[in-house]
Amino acid sequence: MTRKQGFSLNIGWRTLLKDMGFDPVRVLRRAGLPDDLLNRGEVSMASEAYFRFWRSLEVESGDALFPLQIVEMVTAESFDPPLFAALCSANLMQAVQRLAKYKQLLAPMRLDIDISQAGELTVSPAWLTPLADVPDSLQLAELAFFLRLARLATREPIKALRVVLPFHPSSASARRCQAYFSVAVEYGQALGITFSAEDALRPFLTVNDGMWKVFEPDLRRRLSELDGSATTRERVHALLLEMLPGNAATVELVAERLAMSKRTLQCRLEEEGVSFRSVINSTRESLARHYLGSTAMSGGEIAFLLGFEDPNSFYRAFQEWTGQTADDVRQRLRQH
Repeated sequence: MTRKQGFSLNIGWRTLLKDMGFDPVRVLRRAGLPDDLLNRGEVSMASEAYFRFWRSLEVESGDALFPLQIVEMVTAESFDPPLFAALCSANLMQAVQRLAKYKQLLAPMRLDIDISQAGELTVSPAWLTPLADVPDSLQLAELAFFLRLARLATREPIKALRVVLPFHPSSASARRCQAYFSVAVEYGQALGITFSAEDALRPFLTVNDGMWKVFEPDLRRRLSELDGSATTRERVHALLLEMLPGNAATVELVAERLAMSKRTLQCRLEEEGVSFRSVINSTRESLARHYLGSTAMSGGEIAFLLGFEDPNSFYRAFQEWTGQTADDVRQRLRQH
């Protein structure tokens, strides 16, 4: 299976940097990136460029532990697909297994999971690049995320059993890390965080199996469409599933994510007998039918997830696609 070759950077970083007191343009310029990068919706960045971005944040913050501040800003209200999938889980054990499965959709990396005979859970993020190239701050952020996830979902002061970093933090940083993780940080060759069996299986208060079942089919489809044999239409469809909720599903952005020009994308779709407009409409229609039949979401919520400006635009479009109203289709689907 072909893995995602770039890291995603979305418009949410603009707000995040502002909340942290950073100047986004200065951060981008220091990293040698375009000034307007964070205004483009979601973009895919090569590893080297993404690492430059994180190193720029390190310099701008002047604090080696700024990733802990970033992670603490993660909330259950964040409409972020990986976080949403994790929070819907029954416990941390299931959450990391889901994240490990779908990590390849998000970045050129993987999550290695180890469960000891005593039931202790160890999660080790692994990049598909030399570890020496990965900024220390990014490695720390990855580990801190899992602890934040556990605390957020259980509303309990979860502690890590063990934290291993492949670099030596300063004495002051080590003490702050110990305060955050509730355990002394160790130095080792492999990055990792370990949780007790009790905490790994502690029930998530945010568990929502019904909503997970709504999103899981789309995630599975996106995984299959990462295969190198996927058609251009399938690749566009996979990207649209990710981009529609952010109202960023333009032909220009899709072409950029696929590393081709707008004209090349349009020509390849035409060779397959479709257009970008027809693909986006068919994707929206299939998602709309799925949401109408599988959830109690309102028309406004569905409209948002499909990238419409308002519910009325969604209702009109749905009737054009199907010749039926959304309410009629929902009622028929529920009957079956």
